[in-house]
Amino acid sequence: MYLALLVIFLQCSEICTQERVFTFNAVHIKVQPSVKVKNGAPMSIICHADISKSTDFNLQHNITVFKDEKLVFMSVSGKGDARYEVPMARSSHTGDYRCVVEANGKKRYSDSLHVWVTGMTKPILIAEKKEVFEGEVVKLRCELPEEVPPLHFIFRKMKMNSKPKEKLTYELQRNFSVIEFPIEEGDNILQFDCLGKRNVKFEFETSEPSNRTLITVKEPFIKPTLRIKPSSNITEGKEIQFECSTVVAKMRDIEIMLLRNKTILSSVRDQTTLKYSAVATLEDSGEYLCKVEEGKASKIATRNVVVTELFPKPVLTASMNKLDENKELTLSCSIKDFQNASFSILRRNSNGGILLRNSRNFTTRAKVNDTGLYICKAEVNRIVKESKPVMIQVYAPVSMPNISVFSGLPEVVLGKPLKLTCCLKMGTPPITFTFYKGNKAKKEIVTNNTCAVFLDEDIKQNDKGQYKCGARNHHSSGMKTSKILNITVIVPIRNISLGSVPYGEVEDGGETAFLCSVKEGSWPILFRIFRKTDRDVLLFERSEHADRVMWQKKEMSRQDTGTYYCIASNRANVSAKSHPITINVILASWQKGVITAFVLIPIAGVVILAVWWFWCKKKNAKGPSMEMSRSALATNSTSEKLSRQHDGDYYSGSGYIEDGENHMKSTDENKDSVENRHSRIQGHPDAT
Repeated sequence: MYLALLVIFLQCSEICTQERVFTFNAVHIKVQPSVKVKNGAPMSIICHADISKSTDFNLQHNITVFKDEKLVFMSVSGKGDARYEVPMARSSHTGDYRCVVEANGKKRYSDSLHVWVTGMTKPILIAEKKEVFEGEVVKLRCELPEEVPPLHFIFRKMKMNSKPKEKLTYELQRNFSVIEFPIEEGDNILQFDCLGKRNVKFEFETSEPSNRTLITVKEPFIKPTLRIKPSSNITEGKEIQFECSTVVAKMRDIEIMLLRNKTILSSVRDQTTLKYSAVATLEDSGEYLCKVEEGKASKIATRNVVVTELFPKPVLTASMNKLDENKELTLSCSIKDFQNASFSILRRNSNGGILLRNSRNFTTRAKVNDTGLYICKAEVNRIVKESKPVMIQVYAPVSMPNISVFSGLPEVVLGKPLKLTCCLKMGTPPITFTFYKGNKAKKEIVTNNTCAVFLDEDIKQNDKGQYKCGARNHHSSGMKTSKILNITVIVPIRNISLGSVPYGEVEDGGETAFLCSVKEGSWPILFRIFRKTDRDVLLFERSEHADRVMWQKKEMSRQDTGTYYCIASNRANVSAKSHPITINVILASWQKGVITAFVLIPIAGVVILAVWWFWCKKKNAKGPSMEMSRSALATNSTSEKLSRQHDGDYYSGSGYIEDGENHMKSTDENKDSVENRHSRIQGHPDAT
């Protein structure tokens, strides 16, 4: 029974569960009245969920509204709709909106919707002061309430009959900005306002102007007055007076300056008047400026002054500008159409000038030390004027020049340049030097020195090497010429070779002649012969006034076998090295004979001994048969003797002894024959 009830309950639950099925079809978002809303108008963000259900049952929804991915509204409702109300839209409500609906673990997102609240709130401008002095600054603060940064601010300074001046600022994290405007000369009644700007979807939106703020500007002092006495017909020599004055509201670090052509002539501090006077000169003509400063405020007054010339500048003339020493020099100073002046003639130096004479004329016997700049001065009514300088050049004659080689020795290596110097002991620059090669002028050099350098890069082997130089200056004596310098052309060593006699092989103890020669090269030539080892050994060295040298080595030994080469050099300081040759020292003939004798004599002895041994062996083989025959004969003889003995006759057997003596004799003769034959082979010329 209980089992049946359980089954019925489970089936009912499954049926109920199947009936509470739902799905999201879509989630929609919209804004009222439109996606563009005016600033200050009401705005509604509506989120709607389109849901399909299996049956009509109550479903709780969690609806969330996001702006720029930040949560701005949340609602829990049994309905599929939610409304986010904004009673007064501001620019800060501009952004991308979307909503999220969640129910029973299911979640659905709407598309993103961009809402633009057009227009910005009116900015508020506040000034720190309502009254300021010229030279001070006014501090302004512009605020955009209810606006969200980043924001741009535009501050404007306005005065009558002038174009507004603007200053721009950018604030990343604040909805206000503060700046300072300087108050300049001429500012009196000023108005300021500001505007705000923001960037929406790459478009700029600008607010309406803020309230206007009125600023009153006070003068710390009035514009100065510049007075000049006399005011006109100012002539050189007369006194000219300047007076610069102003009126100040409060004496506080007031400074007055008088300038001419941007040069300060005089200045006073904490006074209202400046006075300045001077004797008028032609250089005093120009624009004068009276300037009053206090802090950052400044005001100016200008006047032009023209000074009439009392007399023109004097002119200095010389009898000669270039002259020989000990010649007479006359200097004269004059003023055109003017005689009543005090004159003086001076020579310029680093300290100004050396007075020569208080007169319009000066005559002297010129010396070289008198070379320099000369001027004259003229004075009338305390006005002193100076002439243009005149250059006087006094020349001493050039001495006889001396030509030499820069390196010292009168020689040059073929292929290298020749550097020559031409010098004088005496002579006033500028000096013109001329270099000659043979009779042809090669180069002309003008210098302020008493020496000149010439480089001849065209050196040939057959050059005669005759050089000279000439020198002249503005002295009337003209050119002087040096003695002729003979230059030796050094030809470097070329094509060196080494040979030997005999060549290649030489007997031990024999002589060898080495010949080292060159095809080109100036004498003397230093020849050196080396044998090549781990460290090359110098064998021979000699300096010769010839293109070859011979060296004889008396006794060559086996240690002299090796590679030889020679090196040649001369004053060109360039060494030439020959190709190497190889010398092989071999045995002499008598050494070969001795070696042959020592080798063949033992061999001959061995051969003789072998022959002798063979002969002896052969002879010993014939001995037993003869003994046996002799034994038989002896037996017969004995028996015969015995028979004879019986006959009464006696025989001593001397015939056996004779044979024996004959045998020994024969052996000795054979031995003597072998020894004589051996002695004849050893002494033979061919024995070796």
